[in-house]
Amino acid sequence: MYINKALLYGNLTRDPELKSLPSGSQVCEFSIATNRVWKDKNGAKQESADYHNIVVFGRQAELIKQYLYKGSGVFLEGRIQTRSWDAQDGTKRYRTEIVADRIQFGPKSGGAAGGAQSADYSKASPDKPASKEEVPAIEYPEEEINSEDIPF
Repeated sequence: MYINKALLYGNLTRDPELKSLPSGSQVCEFSIATNRVWKDKNGAKQESADYHNIVVFGRQAELIKQYLYKGSGVFLEGRIQTRSWDAQDGTKRYRTEIVADRIQFGPKSGGAAGGAQSADYSKASPDKPASKEEVPAIEYPEEEINSEDIPF
């Protein structure tokens, strides 16, 4: 048995593009960025970003075009696929993409469940960055917690 499964959570790097196939079904293409942070062997913080091409079909494609935009967070599940074609100059071209089966939208701008806040990227411009409201800090009790007081 072989497994081809991709799970990603990231932010859209561009607005989704909706197209129609000759059969009439809808296809939506967009890309997302995922990042990772780690410390190198010298203890210095390192960051890197990876970019993924995503393809979605059917009703989900229409919903993505309607509700998501550049900067939106999205969690998706799908399979990895590589397509190839011959370019006009005679070279062979390849494109690796994730064909998404399931998609969950990230938190909405201006507030989300649980009190989390996210930036509104749709109103941001290079001159004026998106504003972020401050989230109130959690106040922790001053006294130490005794593990014997926990009922489980």
